[in-house]
Amino acid sequence: MQIIFFLENNPLFFLSFIFVLGLTIGSFLNVVVYRYPIMLKTRWKQECKEFLAEQEQESPQEKIAADEPSTPFNLATPRSSCPHCGHQIKAIENIPIVSWLFLQAKCSNCSTYISVRYPLVELFTGLISTLIAYYFGVSLLTLSLLFFSWSLIALSFIDFDTQLLPDDITLPLLWLGLLSSLLEISKINISDALIGAMLGYLSLWTVFQLFKILTGKEGMGYGDFKLFAVLGAWMGWQMLPLILFLSAIVGAIVGISLIIILGRDKNIPIPFGPYLAAAGFVALIWGPQINQLYLAGVGIG
Repeated sequence: MQIIFFLENNPLFFLSFIFVLGLTIGSFLNVVVYRYPIMLKTRWKQECKEFLAEQEQESPQEKIAADEPSTPFNLATPRSSCPHCGHQIKAIENIPIVSWLFLQAKCSNCSTYISVRYPLVELFTGLISTLIAYYFGVSLLTLSLLFFSWSLIALSFIDFDTQLLPDDITLPLLWLGLLSSLLEISKINISDALIGAMLGYLSLWTVFQLFKILTGKEGMGYGDFKLFAVLGAWMGWQMLPLILFLSAIVGAIVGISLIIILGRDKNIPIPFGPYLAAAGFVALIWGPQINQLYLAGVGIG
């Protein structure tokens, strides 16, 4: 196709396009991270009420979603608004990064501070998308890995905020990873992907069960098993040791730092999903090189 030929022969345009696309997707991910947990809690409450017929105290957003069917609450509606004054955000106020800078990080109506996290998520998504495009070029693999990376970003921030890794995201992502191998879009053959998915889930599930037997506590959530299975499906079983090692090291450093420096209660659970996702992305880009360096270091490579 001509468009593919054009993109292959104009790498700067291709990377610029992907960067802008990543910024736009990042803006959408901010919506997903904020709204999707509310949508999940609303659905769970509605399901519980069908059995228990109980009324619960709800946040304003949850009340809109649960009690006013005429006002849908999903990823598309209602329009984004200032959580402080309810001002509906115009299209001109919703340009990734640019609008935040132009508005000087304040709501145009009430001047309430707008968190820097919003433009940072947009910028991070743009940079990650560009890195994927740079390493994997113009291909179906790049398209699939972009979707994979965007999903990991959403899962990471949802887990960070709520300690939830929704099945509605992880399970389709698992099947898509296996499908990309089956269709030979991925460089991972289907047997390695299947083994990776199984080992990813069973390894953390086993650690969870042993930890529970020894301490009587649950050391992680079931969503972590599923996310590790996702990483195994997309990258093969060979990358699982590296991913687990990197995520454990970073998680331990951050956790200990939070306890020692910020005085965080050690009994408060720390979400593991963001560390798995970050380690998975490192393994996706640099995993083969890291493994080769390790093998060379121990005299095997």
